[in-house]
Amino acid sequence: MTCRTSALNWLDVLYNSVRKTPGGVVDAAAFLADRRGKSMHPETLRAKLRGLEGESVTMEIAELLTEWMQEKAGGSDYALDWMQALAGQFGMAVATVPPPPEGGWSDEIGAIQTKLLEITTRVGRLSGTAVDAMADRHIDSDEAKLMVEEANSLITMAHRLIRNVSRATAKGRARNG
Repeated sequence: MTCRTSALNWLDVLYNSVRKTPGGVVDAAAFLADRRGKSMHPETLRAKLRGLEGESVTMEIAELLTEWMQEKAGGSDYALDWMQALAGQFGMAVATVPPPPEGGWSDEIGAIQTKLLEITTRVGRLSGTAVDAMADRHIDSDEAKLMVEEANSLITMAHRLIRNVSRATAKGRARNG
């Protein structure tokens, strides 16, 4: 039987992220046992991640699973997605912003221009994804996932733009001293 999940529910996002991480639920359960000193059968972890009646994921387990995913190949790409979904459920937003290059960009103004073009491109992608998703007047979970991914990419790019603007301003003040 297929379990339907939502890209907007934090527990579903965490479950899907754990499942797509190399080693999946079995390896995650072993990691939790090693880190917590208490064994957990993989099916118990699966039940917790699926939110089955009487089962729940503690914040400690969610944090450890995040750490485990970040240690795995490719896991850093999605390990924090569940936090974005959780924040979204409560009307908040969080964004993962990659670190800037060491010392910033040599040409912050050029970096700002590039970010603005990238933001425009991402707005176009989000609009295209949304128009396609809403064509039948219904948004399914796969379409919602695509829209959320595009919107989160846009948010991240906006945070990166803010960082460039702040550095450009600081460099301008230092130069005009």
